[in-house]
Amino acid sequence: MEITEVRLRLVKEPGKLKAAASITIDECFVVHDLRVVETETGLFVAMPNKRMGTGEFRDVAHPINNDTRDYISKLVIDKYQEELSHISAPQE
Repeated sequence: MEITEVRLRLVKEPGKLKAAASITIDECFVVHDLRVVETETGLFVAMPNKRMGTGEFRDVAHPINNDTRDYISKLVIDKYQEELSHISAPQE
């Protein structure tokens, strides 16, 4: 499996949510609504989820092993940091 594209939408309002992302897998399958969240220990990529009738949240799509989760998280966080560097870079 290869993540062939990461698209990011930065959140402008202050808060824990920093960005929303979409990933394309093998140029043929897209997963929307991953979220980049700032926690006390650093940035975290939350998987898309929905609220159940009980009020709890359940992931709609998620990796089934830690290696895949780490792979996706690294790519999304790297893209987030790249986007931040473009914003903070001085304009020529």
